[in-house]
Amino acid sequence: MPPLEMLYAQYRKYAFAIAYRMLGSAEGAEDAVQDCFAELHRRKPQDVDNMKAYIARMITNACINTLNSARNRKETYIGEWLPEPISGEENDPEAVAQQRDMLSYAYMVLLDRLSPGERAVFVLREAFQYDYAAIAEMTGRTEAGCRQIYSRVKRSLEAEPAVNAAPSRRTEQSRDSRANLLRRFTDAFATYDISGMIDLLAEQPIFTADGGGRELRTVVRPMIGRKGVLALLTSRRIFAHLREWTPSFEQLGGELQLVFRQGDQVMATLCFLIEESANDQPRIRELYLMLADDKLTRI
Repeated sequence: MPPLEMLYAQYRKYAFAIAYRMLGSAEGAEDAVQDCFAELHRRKPQDVDNMKAYIARMITNACINTLNSARNRKETYIGEWLPEPISGEENDPEAVAQQRDMLSYAYMVLLDRLSPGERAVFVLREAFQYDYAAIAEMTGRTEAGCRQIYSRVKRSLEAEPAVNAAPSRRTEQSRDSRANLLRRFTDAFATYDISGMIDLLAEQPIFTADGGGRELRTVVRPMIGRKGVLALLTSRRIFAHLREWTPSFEQLGGELQLVFRQGDQVMATLCFLIEESANDQPRIRELYLMLADDKLTRI
């Protein structure tokens, strides 16, 4: 077996890419990667024909175990649990021939709704292009079972706006349109502009926030509907602290999103799912506010 340092340098980003898509947590993904390579060093496997696939299997199984053990924690988590937003090179490992769409924040939210087994099969097939025989070996399922899981999940996700609004499907014009919409949103939010905000919201917007499990920090349940979301975004009391911090537009998950800082410290992120309306004007369909301190460290 090649020296551990050589394997780590060659496959760390690849393992992280799988783990982050599986767990929705950069810290959890990094822990899984460290554990994976420590176990690899302990085992010292011989006669491995495809080390990349071997590591993918190890990291996938470790993530499935982590997701299964995390169920109780999420059930007792106060408020909504959202994936951790990340930026930088880790966001696009190997310039990933793997699809960048699956790193978009709204897509990560969708993945979190899948069971650990479904998530493993879908991620390995959709993002990393493994064939069903390899996925079956990695997950301990039958090849036919993996094929059925992937087809079922793929059908269920195809109708989701997050899939149809994937970054790879955008033109340069639509990316400019997104940047313009975020600027308009920031101006309307800062000035409590009700009419300006109405022009930006879809007919049935959804606002979801993650305060790190602390009930007093954020909205505990998703707010659905234009009236309620509008009231949240233009209230002079709710989220007043956001207006005290400095907003900036930054790439998170391959898309332009809002980051709020106090000095050099990231205090919050606000990610958007934007869709085209009937008159081809972009509208904000979903908003995801992250206030959890431990989920803002990779920005």
